[in-house]
Amino acid sequence: MAIIVQLAQGLQSLAGNLTNPANLSQILSTLAIGIVVILILTQIAQRVNVDKNAPPEVPYWIPYLGSAIQFSVNPLKFYADNREKYGDIFTYTMVGRKFTVCLGTEGNNFVFNAKLADVSAEESYKPLTTPVFGKGVVYDCPNHMLMEQKKFVKWGMSNDAFRAYVPEIEEETRNYFQRWNNKVGGRGDLFTAMGELIINTASRTLMGPEIRALMDESVAQVYHDLDDGFQPINMFFEWLPLPSYFRRDKAHLKMRNIFKKVIEDRRANNVTDKTDMLQSLMNQTYKDGTPFTDVDACHLMIALLMAGQHTSSTTATWALLFLAENPDVIKELLEEQKSVLGSLDAPLNFDAMKNMTMLDNVIRETLRLRPPIIMILRKVIRPISFPGTDYVIPKDNYIAASPIATQIDERFYKNAKAFEPRRWDNIVEEESGESVDYGFGKIAGGGARNPNLPFGAGRHRCIGETFAYVQLKTVISTFVRMYDLSLTEKGMPGSDFTKMFVQPVLPVEIDYKPRH
Repeated sequence: MAIIVQLAQGLQSLAGNLTNPANLSQILSTLAIGIVVILILTQIAQRVNVDKNAPPEVPYWIPYLGSAIQFSVNPLKFYADNREKYGDIFTYTMVGRKFTVCLGTEGNNFVFNAKLADVSAEESYKPLTTPVFGKGVVYDCPNHMLMEQKKFVKWGMSNDAFRAYVPEIEEETRNYFQRWNNKVGGRGDLFTAMGELIINTASRTLMGPEIRALMDESVAQVYHDLDDGFQPINMFFEWLPLPSYFRRDKAHLKMRNIFKKVIEDRRANNVTDKTDMLQSLMNQTYKDGTPFTDVDACHLMIALLMAGQHTSSTTATWALLFLAENPDVIKELLEEQKSVLGSLDAPLNFDAMKNMTMLDNVIRETLRLRPPIIMILRKVIRPISFPGTDYVIPKDNYIAASPIATQIDERFYKNAKAFEPRRWDNIVEEESGESVDYGFGKIAGGGARNPNLPFGAGRHRCIGETFAYVQLKTVISTFVRMYDLSLTEKGMPGSDFTKMFVQPVLPVEIDYKPRH
């Protein structure tokens, strides 16, 4: 009680001092001096506490924040400027953490193929993903279990499944754009359209008809609340007493219960003829006999929904923006469809689209120029040496790969920042090295040295890559069949780096005219 009284008296005294102009001036002067002292001490500490074996560090003025502001404004410029000063490997401080970025093809290989004994993806991403996805999946379980989960997902992404998905995605696309003005055309919100369409097509194909039926009602709002909890701040702070965190946690429970009810209904009615991902995950067991529970299946479905929606919707948006800027490429896509299918009225199909090389080129070029993710992280759990140098990266640093640094590098691609889909006619992407099976099927072990890695490499390579291509090819092919499109007077939008996944600066509108 005495402590409370003293605290109240102290607050009253402080309030009295603040109302006195002379005292207020003194307090502000003292505060200013204190800030200057802290800044000076920060600079001294950076020069005194130098690990001679560690990579060079980017200096900063503001303690704790470090280079956060410069990085968030434009990470590509931040990397390029500091690469010029320090080379391919350097460390910067951001929100109390030290990030050692490893650029170039060797840097990509170093991060993507680092040993589990040296680094941890789980320690990097768990604060972000576990509250959204749920426990026991992805980064909330040992790595060997994640590899088996990827195998479970891979079994649900067969060519037969893709053959069934293409007409469903085409139908969803045509149905969605019934809301646009299909008589005379107009101006449409492209980013919103792609976001809604991609989640509709994913729910129709991967999630099952029950989830798709709810997409325009309860699921859409739940997804929005989950998405608000999947932002950069959530990566640094797993929990804060903010409204978005409370909504995120409630939304996770709602989404899990939605999937769980579908599973329970299917089991009760002995449903076994579904070909969607949910049905595949309902009947899995780890190879050591550990059951993959229905709750695990629900959580992995949430992970698939969240991870795939952002990357595909953003890529579809950028691809259509590039096409609007390059109408000659649209003409080539339409001629290719006529050549492969016979006419623009023929339905799209999975096997035919494998022969549409220009369509494939457009997506590859879009992903090269505008990959959704700027950096891939691993937390260092024991000091690790960078090959060919004397650098030893300290424990508790985060190593970061940034594949876009090589994807827009003139040393690898002529006119690297230009949208030129035809460049891929003459590029054979190298997947050299011994094939490695990390637990979900063989992939080329040397692929991490490829300068173009929009889906990552190594054990954490994106398992949904093939589905993403099927989804994007179908959506883009259907869209250009339906509309002629062009940029608005604002031109091509810039990139917004403040989001978890890099997207165009909003709003993103496009002028369209229906093809009759």
